[in-house]
Amino acid sequence: MCASNNRPGIPAGFICLNYLETSLSDMEQGTVQLYTGDGKGKTTASLGAALRAAGHGKRVLVIQFMKGRLYGELAAVDRIEGFTIEQYGRDEFVDPENPEQVDIDLAGKGWKRAVEASGDDKLDVLVLDEINVAVSFGLIELDRVVEFVKNRPERLELILTGRYAPDELIDLADTVTEMKEIKHHYQKGVEARKGVEY
Repeated sequence: MCASNNRPGIPAGFICLNYLETSLSDMEQGTVQLYTGDGKGKTTASLGAALRAAGHGKRVLVIQFMKGRLYGELAAVDRIEGFTIEQYGRDEFVDPENPEQVDIDLAGKGWKRAVEASGDDKLDVLVLDEINVAVSFGLIELDRVVEFVKNRPERLELILTGRYAPDELIDLADTVTEMKEIKHHYQKGVEARKGVEY
């Protein structure tokens, strides 16, 4: 805080950006974060982490698998420098027992993009949103994701989200959070709302 650092004219509660920039170290060692479970908030948590990084001038790429809907975050990040979200999916239900070829192809394109992006030395944070579900539904092979995590650049912060996280990815992750549903407003008949659920 600027106030706690004797910065005159700055009200308490305001963040002094130039102070943060000079006092926080760069991410010399990236980690793997994983958000899973049946509760709400997995994508939201990953976007919060990504937003925090962007606020410190880090370059962020979010690849959303199995999503093709206009979510609020897509509009919001247009205003944030160095923060990009790309979708590789449709706004359609994917049958986990028999996914359509178009869904497999879109996930494949997203995966190819993730691999290419990880080689960009200027990228600091890579979020693979719903990657766990894409693996569970057979859109992407688990072995490919495991090898990717093992061989990622050390500098890269990698965030994986989605239900059904396999044990192999849980074992590789440095931080694992399971969102547990206690109750959900869907159970009261409240449907998905613009600006809240999407």
